Amino acid sequence: MSSEFTSLPPEFLQSHPALSLLRLAALSAGPDGMLDDDTLELMFEQVNAGALAGLVATEVWAELERGLMARMPSNMFRALYASGALKKVLPEVAAVFGVPQIADDPPQVDIGQHLLRVLDEAARCGAPLAVRFAALAMHVGKADSPPEHLPIHYRHVERAQSRIEAMCQRFGVSADCRELALLALVECERVHRVSEIRAGPVAAMLQRLGAFDRPQRFDQLMTLCACDYRAYPKRATHDYPKAILLGIALKACAAIDEIGLSADGLQEARAAAIAVAFGSERWSNSQT
Repeated sequence: MSSEFTSLPPEFLQSHPALSLLRLAALSAGPDGMLDDDTLELMFEQVNAGALAGLVATEVWAELERGLMARMPSNMFRALYASGALKKVLPEVAAVFGVPQIADDPPQVDIGQHLLRVLDEAARCGAPLAVRFAALAMHVGKADSPPEHLPIHYRHVERAQSRIEAMCQRFGVSADCRELALLALVECERVHRVSEIRAGPVAAMLQRLGAFDRPQRFDQLMTLCACDYRAYPKRATHDYPKAILLGIALKACAAIDEIGLSADGLQEARAAAIAVAFGSERWSNSQT
């Protein structure tokens, strides 16, 4: 993309000089592609000169949403990070770049780079905004994990909850974005660890995730977890095994006659049905 800001109308550049920086970054997530070095350097200079001071948060969110819903969201965030703008508009997210997280092969990944891959995978899947926002937000509690514990992030959920709430309030994001982000924060790693060995916890997980009463939100969480899984190295073309596992469990529960069952009785029936579907020899009510 040209360094002359030719993608934006002159009247927009004159009347919205600060927003023009964010608009350029957002447009780079679309057909125009990545910004060139000259443009990034000019953006960096303007950010350092205070160009983003006084921006209204809701206007910022409109541009972030534009880029998030484009075909390559990572381009926007790379441009914002390189120009220093990300620290100004999304300091919670900027702080996770350079922070390590445990993985399989290689054994560690940069959280910031990982979330960019998650966002691009979500775009490839045509995921809704709630999924993309949750992907953006769910790691913000890992920015200040104690160095001696890295790449493990103890108590990051507790640290992230208030930060996600603050992001949602600042930008005025929709309730479904907020709810999915907070749900993903708590449950995504649990979904990654779910096992067919213990059917009781699987039944409890499906209940917590809203699989029975909020199927759309459950599907969105599964989409997010699958995108997170495929964003790790060497998994880009893989099916997400935990989604398959939970799908089998959910299908088993759908065959239960719920009439006359108490809440506890229903959960017990679900666990038993899941155990049969999994071929489990044992199951318990311990939490997954």
